[in-house]
Amino acid sequence: MANAYNIAVVGATGAVGGVMLKLLEERNFLVNNLRALASERSVGQTVPFEGVDIEIEELTPDSFEGVQIALFSAGSARSKEFAPAAVAAGAVAIDNSSAFRQEPNVPLVVPEVNPEDVKWHEGIIANPNCSTIQMVVALKPIYDAVGIERIIVTTFQSVSGTGNKAIAELFSQSEAVLESGEAEVNVYPHRIAFNVIPHIEHFHDNGYSNEEVKMVNETRKIFSDPEIGLSATCVRVPVYNAHSEAVNIQTTRPISVDEVRRLMLSAPGVVLLDDPSANEYPMPVIAEGKDDVFVGRIRTDDSAENSLNLWVVSDNLRKGAATNAIQIAELLISGGMLD
Repeated sequence: MANAYNIAVVGATGAVGGVMLKLLEERNFLVNNLRALASERSVGQTVPFEGVDIEIEELTPDSFEGVQIALFSAGSARSKEFAPAAVAAGAVAIDNSSAFRQEPNVPLVVPEVNPEDVKWHEGIIANPNCSTIQMVVALKPIYDAVGIERIIVTTFQSVSGTGNKAIAELFSQSEAVLESGEAEVNVYPHRIAFNVIPHIEHFHDNGYSNEEVKMVNETRKIFSDPEIGLSATCVRVPVYNAHSEAVNIQTTRPISVDEVRRLMLSAPGVVLLDDPSANEYPMPVIAEGKDDVFVGRIRTDDSAENSLNLWVVSDNLRKGAATNAIQIAELLISGGMLD
C-alpha cells in the first residue's frame, strides 16, 4: 500500500487554503493526518475535509510536530515566522507567499516548467506569483523551441487574488452601485466594481508596482535566464476569479503561428482554445474551477521581428496557487524525497 502523509495547511480559512483542502480531496492525495492551521481568531471554526469537519488549530511554532508537508498560504509575514519552524520539525514547507521566492537557496518551482529544481531544496520550496505561473506554463514550450528574448505582458487580475474580503467587496460594491451609484471602499484604494485599477501592491521608485517587479524577477529565476527582457503592467479588474494576460513575445529564432499552436497542443498543463472565427478563446468563465492554463488569440505581431501575441487565462486560486503547491508536493513524493 502506498504511503500516506501528514499534512498541515497554514491559512486553512483563507481563499487559497480552502482550495488546497478541496484539491487534496480531488487529487486523491494520500493524507494520513491533516492539520488545519490559522490565526487565533479562527480557532473554534471548522473546515470540511473528506466528509469530516476539521477543527482549526492556532498556528504556533509547535504546530508542525510529525508533519511531513506544510502548505503555507497565510501571507509573507507568517511564512517568514513559521516556515523555519516547520522545517526544524522535519517538514518540507511549500510556501505560496513572496517571502522566500528570491532566496538563492530556495527553489521557485512550476512543475510543468522546472520540476528538477525541487531536488535542491533545503526545506523550503517557493510557489511563484499566480500571474507568473500561468505565463511561464504557456511560454515554456516556445522558450525551449526557439528561445525568447523579450516579454511584454499586461495582466487582468481577478479580485480573488486579494482574498475573501476582496471577493465580498466586489459583490457588495456591485449591488451598491446599481442601487445608488455609490459604494464603500475598503480593500482597494478605489472602487473595483465597474472599474479597473492599474495598481497591484505598492509602487517602487521606478513607477512599477511590486506585482510587476515580481513577474520580472520570478520569470528570470524560473527560466534560469537573468538576461531575458520583461516588462509587465498589472491591472485589477472586476472579475471574481481567474486571471487573464495579454502576452507579447519576441523570440530568438522565427516560429510560425501554426507551430506555436502545435506546441501548445502537446504542452503539459496547457489547453489550446484558439478559433476566433467561432468565438472560441480563453475567458475567466472557462478557466474557473480548472487546473489548466488556457491559451488562445495566437497571432503574429508584425510591428517587430520574430514577435507574437498570445492570450493566457487561468484560475489563480487553483493553478496560480493551490494546484501548483500540491503538484510540488506530488513531485516530492514521486521523487522519493520525503521521509
